[in-house]
Amino acid sequence: MNNVTLEELIEKVRSYNKGNIDLIIKAYDYASKKHEGQKRQSGEPYIIHPLNVAFILAEMHADIDTICAGLLHDTIEDTDATREDIERDFNESIALLVEGVTKIGKMNFSSKQDCEHANTRKILISIAEDIRIIVVKLADRLHNMRTLQHMKGYKQKKKALETLEIFVPLAYYIGAYKIKNELSILSLKYLEPREYENLIEIRKEITKDSEKCIQDMLTTVKQLLDEHNIENEIRVRIKNIYSMEKKLNNGYTIPEIHDLITLKVIVDDVYTCYGTLGLIHSKYHVVNDKFRDYISSPKTNMYKSLHTTVFGADDKLVQFQIKTREMDRAASLGLAAFWDFDKDDARKTMQNELKNKYQFARSIIEIDKIFKDNGEFVDQVKRELFRDEIYVYTPKGDVIQLPEGSTPIDFAYKIGNSIGNSMIGALVNNSEVSLDYKLKNKDVVKILTNDLALGPNDDWDEKVTTSTAKKRIREYRKKQ
Repeated sequence: MNNVTLEELIEKVRSYNKGNIDLIIKAYDYASKKHEGQKRQSGEPYIIHPLNVAFILAEMHADIDTICAGLLHDTIEDTDATREDIERDFNESIALLVEGVTKIGKMNFSSKQDCEHANTRKILISIAEDIRIIVVKLADRLHNMRTLQHMKGYKQKKKALETLEIFVPLAYYIGAYKIKNELSILSLKYLEPREYENLIEIRKEITKDSEKCIQDMLTTVKQLLDEHNIENEIRVRIKNIYSMEKKLNNGYTIPEIHDLITLKVIVDDVYTCYGTLGLIHSKYHVVNDKFRDYISSPKTNMYKSLHTTVFGADDKLVQFQIKTREMDRAASLGLAAFWDFDKDDARKTMQNELKNKYQFARSIIEIDKIFKDNGEFVDQVKRELFRDEIYVYTPKGDVIQLPEGSTPIDFAYKIGNSIGNSMIGALVNNSEVSLDYKLKNKDVVKILTNDLALGPNDDWDEKVTTSTAKKRIREYRKKQ
Protein backbone atom coordinates (compact mmCIF):
# COMPACT_ATOMS: atom_id res chain seq x y z
CA MET A 1 0.00 0.00 0.00
CA ASN A 2 1.35 3.41 -0.96
CA ASN A 3 1.53 6.07 1.71
CA VAL A 4 -0.83 8.99 1.22
CA THR A 5 0.04 12.67 1.30
CA LEU A 6 -1.65 15.56 3.08
CA GLU A 7 -2.87 16.81 -0.29
CA GLU A 8 -4.52 13.47 -1.02
CA LEU A 9 -6.19 13.49 2.41
CA ILE A 10 -7.56 16.99 1.85
CA GLU A 11 -8.80 16.06 -1.62
CA LYS A 12 -10.57 12.98 -0.20
CA VAL A 13 -12.26 15.01 2.57
CA ARG A 14 -13.33 17.76 0.15
CA SER A 15 -15.04 15.13 -2.02
CA TYR A 16 -17.72 14.69 0.64
CA ASN A 17 -17.32 17.49 3.23
CA LYS A 18 -16.86 21.22 2.67
CA GLY A 19 -16.20 21.85 6.36
CA ASN A 20 -13.21 23.33 8.14
CA ILE A 21 -10.30 21.95 6.10
CA ASP A 22 -7.99 24.45 7.85
CA LEU A 23 -8.51 22.50 11.09
CA ILE A 24 -7.22 19.34 9.39
CA ILE A 25 -4.14 21.18 8.14
CA LYS A 26 -3.59 22.55 11.65
CA ALA A 27 -3.87 19.04 13.13
CA TYR A 28 -1.39 17.67 10.58
CA ASP A 29 1.11 20.46 11.32
CA TYR A 30 0.67 19.92 15.08
CA ALA A 31 1.20 16.14 14.79
CA SER A 32 4.18 16.58 12.46
CA LYS A 33 5.87 18.88 14.95
CA LYS A 34 5.13 16.66 17.96
CA HIS A 35 6.32 13.47 16.20
CA GLU A 36 9.36 15.15 14.66
CA GLY A 37 12.38 12.83 14.83
CA GLN A 38 10.27 9.76 15.62
CA LYS A 39 10.47 6.80 13.23
CA ARG A 40 8.27 3.82 12.50
CA GLN A 41 9.86 0.36 12.51
CA SER A 42 9.99 0.63 8.72
CA GLY A 43 12.35 3.59 9.14
CA GLU A 44 9.76 6.05 7.77
CA PRO A 45 8.89 9.29 9.58
CA TYR A 46 6.23 8.54 12.19
CA ILE A 47 3.76 11.08 10.75
CA ILE A 48 3.15 8.58 7.90
CA HIS A 49 1.07 6.47 10.30
CA PRO A 50 -1.43 9.07 11.59
CA LEU A 51 -1.75 10.47 8.07
CA ASN A 52 -2.77 7.04 6.76
CA VAL A 53 -5.14 6.52 9.70
CA ALA A 54 -6.81 9.83 8.87
CA PHE A 55 -7.12 8.78 5.23
CA ILE A 56 -8.81 5.49 6.19
CA LEU A 57 -11.29 7.57 8.21
CA ALA A 58 -11.81 9.90 5.25
CA GLU A 59 -12.63 6.86 3.09
CA MET A 60 -15.43 6.25 5.59
CA HIS A 61 -16.54 9.90 5.16
CA ALA A 62 -15.72 10.72 8.78
CA ASP A 63 -16.47 14.18 10.16
CA ILE A 64 -13.77 16.82 10.52
CA ASP A 65 -13.24 16.23 14.25
CA THR A 66 -12.71 12.51 13.69
CA ILE A 67 -10.23 13.15 10.86
CA CYS A 68 -8.29 15.47 13.17
CA ALA A 69 -8.38 12.83 15.91
CA GLY A 70 -6.90 10.35 13.43
CA LEU A 71 -4.00 12.74 12.80
CA LEU A 72 -3.52 13.42 16.51
CA HIS A 73 -4.32 9.98 17.93
CA ASP A 74 -0.77 9.18 19.13
CA THR A 75 0.23 12.63 20.37
CA ILE A 76 -0.82 12.17 24.01
CA GLU A 77 0.64 8.65 24.14
CA ASP A 78 3.95 9.25 22.33
CA THR A 79 4.77 12.95 22.76
CA ASP A 80 4.62 15.62 25.46
CA ALA A 81 1.12 16.74 24.41
CA THR A 82 -1.68 16.50 26.98
CA ARG A 83 -5.44 16.25 26.71
CA GLU A 84 -5.61 19.84 27.95
CA ASP A 85 -3.28 20.91 25.14
CA ILE A 86 -5.48 19.22 22.51
CA GLU A 87 -8.66 20.73 23.93
CA ARG A 88 -7.10 24.22 24.08
CA ASP A 89 -5.57 24.11 20.60
CA PHE A 90 -8.47 22.30 18.90
CA ASN A 91 -11.72 21.50 20.73
CA GLU A 92 -13.27 19.29 23.41
CA SER A 93 -14.63 16.75 20.91
CA ILE A 94 -11.20 16.10 19.35
CA ALA A 95 -9.58 15.93 22.78
CA LEU A 96 -12.13 13.32 23.92
CA LEU A 97 -11.45 11.14 20.87
CA VAL A 98 -7.65 11.39 21.18
CA GLU A 99 -7.73 10.60 24.88
CA GLY A 100 -10.15 7.74 24.17
CA VAL A 101 -7.64 5.91 21.94
CA THR A 102 -4.63 6.71 24.16
CA LYS A 103 -3.28 3.72 26.05
CA ILE A 104 -3.06 3.81 29.83
CA GLY A 105 0.52 4.16 31.07
CA LYS A 106 2.30 0.90 31.99
CA MET A 107 3.54 2.29 35.29
CA ASN A 108 0.04 2.01 36.74
CA PHE A 109 0.06 -1.81 36.61
CA SER A 110 1.91 -4.70 38.21
CA SER A 111 2.27 -6.63 34.95
CA LYS A 112 2.20 -6.12 31.20
CA GLN A 113 -0.88 -8.34 30.92
CA ASP A 114 -2.78 -6.25 33.48
CA CYS A 115 -1.96 -3.18 31.42
CA GLU A 116 -3.14 -4.85 28.20
CA HIS A 117 -6.42 -5.91 29.84
CA ALA A 118 -7.02 -2.39 31.14
CA ASN A 119 -6.45 -0.88 27.70
CA THR A 120 -8.75 -3.41 26.04
CA ARG A 121 -11.41 -2.57 28.61
CA LYS A 122 -10.96 1.14 28.01
CA ILE A 123 -11.56 0.74 24.27
CA LEU A 124 -14.57 -1.55 24.72
CA ILE A 125 -16.45 0.60 27.21
CA SER A 126 -15.76 3.74 25.19
CA ILE A 127 -18.83 2.84 23.12
CA ALA A 128 -20.98 4.34 25.87
CA GLU A 129 -19.23 7.69 25.51
CA ASP A 130 -18.52 8.03 21.80
CA ILE A 131 -18.59 5.27 19.16
CA ARG A 132 -16.13 7.31 17.09
CA ILE A 133 -13.37 6.28 19.51
CA ILE A 134 -13.77 2.67 18.36
CA VAL A 135 -13.87 3.75 14.70
CA VAL A 136 -10.58 5.65 15.11
CA LYS A 137 -9.07 2.66 16.90
CA LEU A 138 -10.17 0.33 14.10
CA ALA A 139 -8.58 2.64 11.50
CA ASP A 140 -5.40 2.72 13.62
CA ARG A 141 -5.32 -1.07 13.87
CA LEU A 142 -6.03 -1.49 10.15
CA HIS A 143 -3.03 0.61 9.12
CA ASN A 144 -0.82 -1.17 11.66
CA MET A 145 -1.92 -4.53 10.24
CA ARG A 146 -1.27 -3.33 6.68
CA THR A 147 2.33 -2.56 7.68
CA LEU A 148 2.89 -5.51 10.04
CA GLN A 149 5.68 -6.91 7.86
CA HIS A 150 8.10 -4.48 9.55
CA MET A 151 7.63 -6.13 12.98
CA LYS A 152 9.51 -9.16 14.29
CA GLY A 153 7.85 -12.54 13.81
CA TYR A 154 6.63 -13.14 17.37
CA LYS A 155 5.22 -9.60 17.56
CA GLN A 156 3.45 -10.13 14.25
CA LYS A 157 1.65 -13.20 15.62
CA LYS A 158 0.78 -11.50 18.90
CA LYS A 159 -0.65 -8.46 17.11
CA ALA A 160 -2.54 -10.65 14.62
CA LEU A 161 -4.06 -12.78 17.39
CA GLU A 162 -5.17 -9.70 19.33
CA THR A 163 -6.69 -8.33 16.14
CA LEU A 164 -8.60 -11.55 15.53
CA GLU A 165 -9.81 -11.82 19.13
CA ILE A 166 -10.77 -8.19 19.76
CA PHE A 167 -10.84 -5.92 16.72
CA VAL A 168 -12.42 -8.26 14.17
CA PRO A 169 -15.44 -8.90 16.44
CA LEU A 170 -15.66 -5.17 17.24
CA ALA A 171 -15.78 -4.31 13.54
CA TYR A 172 -18.44 -6.96 13.03
CA TYR A 173 -20.59 -5.73 15.91
CA ILE A 174 -20.72 -2.17 14.61
CA GLY A 175 -21.46 -3.54 11.13
CA ALA A 176 -18.19 -2.43 9.52
CA TYR A 177 -17.78 -5.49 7.28
CA LYS A 178 -15.20 -3.88 5.00
CA ILE A 179 -12.76 -3.34 7.88
CA LYS A 180 -13.68 -6.66 9.51
CA ASN A 181 -12.89 -8.61 6.35
CA GLU A 182 -9.54 -6.94 5.74
CA LEU A 183 -8.47 -7.31 9.39
CA SER A 184 -9.43 -10.99 9.46
CA ILE A 185 -7.54 -11.75 6.21
CA LEU A 186 -4.43 -9.90 7.39
CA SER A 187 -4.58 -11.76 10.73
CA LEU A 188 -4.74 -15.10 8.92
CA LYS A 189 -1.73 -14.08 6.79
CA TYR A 190 0.49 -13.84 9.89
CA LEU A 191 -1.07 -16.54 12.07
CA GLU A 192 -1.31 -19.25 9.38
CA PRO A 193 0.97 -18.17 6.50
CA ARG A 194 0.92 -21.57 4.72
CA GLU A 195 -2.86 -21.87 4.98
CA TYR A 196 -3.13 -18.26 3.81
CA GLU A 197 -1.08 -18.95 0.66
CA ASN A 198 -2.95 -22.19 0.00
CA LEU A 199 -6.34 -20.44 0.25
CA ILE A 200 -5.14 -17.65 -2.03
CA GLU A 201 -4.47 -20.28 -4.72
CA ILE A 202 -7.80 -22.02 -4.08
CA ARG A 203 -9.62 -18.69 -4.41
CA LYS A 204 -7.83 -17.98 -7.70
CA GLU A 205 -8.93 -21.38 -9.01
CA ILE A 206 -12.54 -20.75 -7.93
CA THR A 207 -12.48 -17.36 -9.64
CA LYS A 208 -11.11 -18.80 -12.88
CA ASP A 209 -13.44 -21.81 -12.83
CA SER A 210 -16.47 -19.58 -12.23
CA GLU A 211 -15.84 -17.04 -14.99
CA LYS A 212 -18.31 -18.53 -17.49
CA CYS A 213 -21.01 -19.13 -14.85
CA ILE A 214 -20.68 -15.59 -13.52
CA GLN A 215 -20.74 -13.99 -16.95
CA ASP A 216 -23.78 -16.01 -18.02
CA MET A 217 -25.69 -15.07 -14.86
CA LEU A 218 -24.68 -11.42 -15.00
CA THR A 219 -25.99 -11.19 -18.56
CA THR A 220 -29.21 -13.06 -17.75
CA VAL A 221 -30.07 -11.18 -14.56
CA LYS A 222 -29.14 -7.79 -16.04
CA GLN A 223 -31.40 -8.43 -19.02
CA LEU A 224 -34.20 -9.67 -16.76
CA LEU A 225 -34.11 -6.56 -14.56
CA ASP A 226 -33.80 -4.21 -17.53
CA GLU A 227 -36.87 -5.81 -19.14
CA HIS A 228 -38.82 -4.92 -15.99
CA ASN A 229 -37.39 -1.38 -15.90
CA ILE A 230 -35.56 -1.97 -12.63
CA GLU A 231 -32.58 0.33 -12.15
CA ASN A 232 -29.77 -1.88 -10.89
CA GLU A 233 -26.11 -2.37 -10.20
CA ILE A 234 -24.68 -5.89 -9.96
CA ARG A 235 -21.33 -6.68 -8.35
CA VAL A 236 -19.48 -9.99 -8.06
CA ARG A 237 -17.91 -11.23 -4.84
CA ILE A 238 -15.82 -14.36 -4.39
CA LYS A 239 -15.81 -15.43 -0.72
CA ASN A 240 -12.79 -14.09 1.16
CA ILE A 241 -10.17 -16.55 2.32
CA TYR A 242 -10.74 -16.08 6.05
CA SER A 243 -14.45 -16.90 5.75
CA MET A 244 -13.48 -19.83 3.53
CA GLU A 245 -11.05 -21.10 6.16
CA LYS A 246 -13.72 -20.96 8.88
CA LYS A 247 -16.08 -23.04 6.74
CA LEU A 248 -13.36 -25.61 5.96
CA ASN A 249 -12.47 -25.86 9.66
CA ASN A 250 -16.14 -26.59 10.39
CA GLY A 251 -16.06 -29.63 8.13
CA TYR A 252 -17.33 -28.21 4.84
CA THR A 253 -15.71 -29.05 1.51
CA ILE A 254 -15.26 -26.36 -1.14
CA PRO A 255 -18.25 -27.53 -3.27
CA GLU A 256 -20.49 -27.51 -0.17
CA ILE A 257 -19.93 -23.81 0.57
CA HIS A 258 -23.08 -22.22 -0.81
CA ASP A 259 -21.84 -18.62 -0.94
CA LEU A 260 -18.46 -19.03 -2.63
CA ILE A 261 -19.85 -16.93 -5.48
CA THR A 262 -22.12 -14.01 -4.65
CA LEU A 263 -23.87 -11.57 -6.96
CA LYS A 264 -24.80 -8.39 -5.12
CA VAL A 265 -27.81 -6.72 -6.73
CA ILE A 266 -28.29 -3.08 -5.73
CA VAL A 267 -31.71 -1.51 -6.43
CA ASP A 268 -33.56 1.68 -5.51
CA ASP A 269 -35.95 0.71 -2.70
CA VAL A 270 -37.21 -2.06 -0.42
CA TYR A 271 -40.25 -2.81 -2.59
CA THR A 272 -37.97 -3.42 -5.57
CA CYS A 273 -35.77 -5.73 -3.47
CA TYR A 274 -38.66 -8.16 -3.09
CA GLY A 275 -39.68 -7.77 -6.73
CA THR A 276 -36.12 -8.56 -7.81
CA LEU A 277 -36.10 -11.62 -5.54
CA GLY A 278 -39.23 -12.90 -7.28
CA LEU A 279 -37.70 -12.41 -10.72
CA ILE A 280 -34.53 -14.29 -9.74
CA HIS A 281 -36.56 -17.13 -8.24
CA SER A 282 -38.58 -17.33 -11.47
CA LYS A 283 -35.39 -17.89 -13.44
CA TYR A 284 -33.32 -20.23 -11.23
CA HIS A 285 -33.96 -23.24 -8.99
CA VAL A 286 -33.74 -22.18 -5.35
CA VAL A 287 -31.89 -23.89 -2.48
CA ASN A 288 -34.80 -23.46 -0.07
CA ASP A 289 -33.00 -23.68 3.26
CA LYS A 290 -30.54 -20.93 2.30
CA PHE A 291 -33.06 -18.10 1.97
CA ARG A 292 -32.71 -15.33 4.57
CA ASP A 293 -34.78 -12.16 4.88
CA TYR A 294 -32.53 -9.76 6.76
CA ILE A 295 -34.68 -6.80 5.68
CA SER A 296 -37.72 -7.72 7.74
CA SER A 297 -35.48 -9.27 10.43
CA PRO A 298 -32.07 -7.49 10.39
CA LYS A 299 -29.02 -9.04 12.00
CA THR A 300 -28.23 -7.72 15.47
CA ASN A 301 -25.58 -5.44 13.95
CA MET A 302 -28.39 -3.99 11.78
CA TYR A 303 -27.21 -5.63 8.56
CA LYS A 304 -30.07 -5.67 6.02
CA SER A 305 -30.37 -7.61 2.78
CA LEU A 306 -32.21 -10.45 1.10
CA HIS A 307 -30.06 -13.57 0.69
CA THR A 308 -30.99 -16.44 -1.58
CA THR A 309 -28.92 -19.26 -3.04
CA VAL A 310 -29.74 -20.79 -6.42
CA PHE A 311 -28.38 -23.37 -8.84
CA GLY A 312 -26.73 -21.22 -11.45
CA ALA A 313 -25.05 -21.94 -14.76
CA ASP A 314 -23.21 -25.30 -14.81
CA ASP A 315 -25.20 -26.19 -11.64
CA LYS A 316 -22.88 -24.08 -9.51
CA LEU A 317 -24.28 -22.72 -6.27
CA VAL A 318 -24.55 -18.94 -6.45
CA GLN A 319 -25.76 -16.63 -3.71
CA PHE A 320 -27.66 -13.44 -4.45
CA GLN A 321 -27.65 -10.52 -2.02
CA ILE A 322 -30.38 -8.02 -2.86
CA LYS A 323 -30.32 -4.64 -1.14
CA THR A 324 -30.80 -0.91 -1.58
CA ARG A 325 -27.89 1.50 -1.98
CA GLU A 326 -28.36 2.67 1.59
CA MET A 327 -28.27 -0.93 2.84
CA ASP A 328 -25.14 -1.56 0.77
CA ARG A 329 -23.37 1.46 2.27
CA ALA A 330 -24.43 0.40 5.76
CA ALA A 331 -23.25 -3.17 5.11
CA SER A 332 -19.78 -1.87 4.29
CA LEU A 333 -19.39 0.71 7.06
CA GLY A 334 -22.01 -0.13 9.68
CA LEU A 335 -22.65 2.67 12.16
CA ALA A 336 -20.05 4.81 10.40
CA ALA A 337 -22.44 5.04 7.43
CA PHE A 338 -24.39 7.68 9.38
CA TRP A 339 -21.66 10.13 8.43
CA ASP A 340 -23.34 9.93 5.01
CA PHE A 341 -26.94 9.42 6.06
CA ASP A 342 -27.15 12.08 8.76
CA LYS A 343 -24.29 14.51 8.13
CA ASP A 344 -25.41 17.28 10.48
CA ASP A 345 -26.01 15.14 13.55
CA ALA A 346 -24.26 11.87 12.76
CA ARG A 347 -22.52 11.43 16.10
CA LYS A 348 -25.77 11.74 18.06
CA THR A 349 -27.58 9.42 15.66
CA MET A 350 -24.80 6.83 15.91
CA GLN A 351 -24.99 6.84 19.71
CA ASN A 352 -28.79 6.58 19.71
CA GLU A 353 -28.72 3.69 17.24
CA LEU A 354 -26.06 1.93 19.29
CA LYS A 355 -28.01 2.37 22.53
CA ASN A 356 -31.41 1.36 21.18
CA LYS A 357 -30.70 -1.31 18.56
CA TYR A 358 -27.33 -2.97 19.18
CA GLN A 359 -27.54 -5.73 21.77
CA PHE A 360 -23.77 -6.12 22.11
CA ALA A 361 -23.37 -2.54 23.38
CA ARG A 362 -25.81 -3.15 26.22
CA SER A 363 -24.05 -6.42 27.02
CA ILE A 364 -20.63 -4.74 27.29
CA ILE A 365 -21.99 -2.11 29.69
CA GLU A 366 -23.64 -4.87 31.75
CA ILE A 367 -20.40 -6.88 31.91
CA ASP A 368 -18.50 -3.72 32.88
CA LYS A 369 -20.80 -3.25 35.88
CA ILE A 370 -20.36 -6.83 37.08
CA PHE A 371 -16.61 -7.42 36.76
CA LYS A 372 -14.22 -5.09 38.54
CA ASP A 373 -11.07 -6.99 37.61
CA ASN A 374 -9.86 -6.06 34.11
CA GLY A 375 -8.76 -9.58 33.25
CA GLU A 376 -12.10 -11.08 34.30
CA PHE A 377 -13.92 -8.39 32.31
CA VAL A 378 -11.96 -9.15 29.12
CA ASP A 379 -12.35 -12.92 29.58
CA GLN A 380 -16.12 -12.58 30.00
CA VAL A 381 -16.43 -10.35 26.92
CA LYS A 382 -14.53 -12.96 24.89
CA ARG A 383 -16.69 -15.80 26.27
CA GLU A 384 -19.99 -14.01 25.93
CA LEU A 385 -19.59 -11.75 22.91
CA PHE A 386 -16.43 -12.56 20.99
CA ARG A 387 -17.07 -16.24 20.43
CA ASP A 388 -19.41 -17.78 17.88
CA GLU A 389 -22.85 -16.34 18.48
CA ILE A 390 -26.28 -17.82 17.87
CA TYR A 391 -29.48 -16.07 16.86
CA VAL A 392 -32.75 -17.32 18.30
CA TYR A 393 -36.30 -16.02 18.07
CA THR A 394 -39.10 -15.11 20.42
CA PRO A 395 -42.55 -16.46 19.45
CA LYS A 396 -43.26 -12.96 18.01
CA GLY A 397 -40.25 -13.22 15.69
CA ASP A 398 -37.89 -10.85 17.53
CA VAL A 399 -34.23 -11.80 17.08
CA ILE A 400 -32.18 -12.40 20.23
CA GLN A 401 -28.41 -12.74 20.04
CA LEU A 402 -26.70 -15.03 22.55
CA PRO A 403 -23.27 -16.62 22.87
CA GLU A 404 -22.88 -20.22 21.74
CA GLY A 405 -23.67 -22.55 24.63
CA SER A 406 -26.53 -20.43 26.00
CA THR A 407 -29.57 -22.07 27.57
CA PRO A 408 -33.25 -21.10 27.93
CA ILE A 409 -32.32 -19.47 31.25
CA ASP A 410 -29.91 -17.10 29.45
CA PHE A 411 -32.68 -16.36 26.95
CA ALA A 412 -35.22 -15.66 29.72
CA TYR A 413 -33.01 -13.13 31.50
CA LYS A 414 -32.09 -11.52 28.17
CA ILE A 415 -35.82 -10.90 27.65
CA GLY A 416 -36.36 -9.48 31.12
CA ASN A 417 -35.55 -9.85 34.80
CA SER A 418 -39.10 -10.80 35.80
CA ILE A 419 -39.29 -13.44 33.05
CA GLY A 420 -36.17 -15.17 34.37
CA ASN A 421 -37.23 -15.05 38.01
CA SER A 422 -40.70 -16.50 37.30
CA MET A 423 -39.50 -19.12 34.81
CA ILE A 424 -40.72 -22.69 35.32
CA GLY A 425 -39.89 -24.22 31.94
CA ALA A 426 -39.21 -23.64 28.26
CA LEU A 427 -40.48 -24.70 24.85
CA VAL A 428 -38.06 -24.78 21.93
CA ASN A 429 -39.68 -25.14 18.52
CA ASN A 430 -42.91 -26.09 20.36
CA SER A 431 -41.26 -28.96 22.27
CA GLU A 432 -40.48 -28.90 25.99
CA VAL A 433 -36.75 -28.92 26.77
CA SER A 434 -34.65 -29.04 29.92
CA LEU A 435 -33.33 -25.76 31.27
CA ASP A 436 -29.73 -26.76 30.45
CA TYR A 437 -30.60 -27.39 26.78
CA LYS A 438 -28.03 -25.72 24.51
CA LEU A 439 -29.89 -23.38 22.17
CA LYS A 440 -29.16 -23.53 18.45
CA ASN A 441 -29.34 -21.03 15.61
CA LYS A 442 -32.92 -20.21 14.56
CA ASP A 443 -34.54 -21.93 17.55
CA VAL A 444 -37.90 -20.39 18.50
CA VAL A 445 -37.98 -20.14 22.28
CA LYS A 446 -41.00 -19.68 24.52
CA ILE A 447 -40.46 -19.25 28.25
CA LEU A 448 -43.10 -20.72 30.56
CA THR A 449 -43.65 -18.60 33.68
CA ASN A 450 -45.69 -18.66 36.87
CA ASP A 451 -46.10 -15.71 39.22
CA LEU A 452 -45.94 -18.16 42.14
CA ALA A 453 -42.60 -19.60 41.04
CA LEU A 454 -39.95 -19.83 43.75
CA GLY A 455 -37.31 -18.09 41.66
CA PRO A 456 -33.94 -19.37 40.38
CA ASN A 457 -32.93 -22.84 41.55
CA ASP A 458 -29.58 -23.34 43.28
CA ASP A 459 -28.06 -25.03 40.23
CA TRP A 460 -29.00 -22.32 37.70
CA ASP A 461 -25.60 -20.65 38.08
CA GLU A 462 -24.03 -23.71 36.47
CA LYS A 463 -26.48 -23.68 33.56
CA VAL A 464 -26.00 -20.12 32.30
CA THR A 465 -23.39 -18.48 30.08
CA THR A 466 -24.26 -14.78 30.01
CA SER A 467 -23.20 -12.28 32.64
CA THR A 468 -26.72 -10.81 32.65
CA ALA A 469 -28.22 -14.12 33.78
CA LYS A 470 -25.49 -14.68 36.39
CA LYS A 471 -26.02 -11.19 37.81
CA ARG A 472 -29.82 -11.44 37.97
CA ILE A 473 -29.66 -14.82 39.70
CA ARG A 474 -27.23 -13.47 42.32
CA GLU A 475 -29.33 -10.36 42.88
CA TYR A 476 -32.47 -12.45 43.44
CA ARG A 477 -30.72 -14.63 46.01
CA LYS A 478 -29.39 -11.64 47.91
CA LYS A 479 -32.91 -10.22 48.22
CA GLN A 480 -34.14 -13.53 49.57
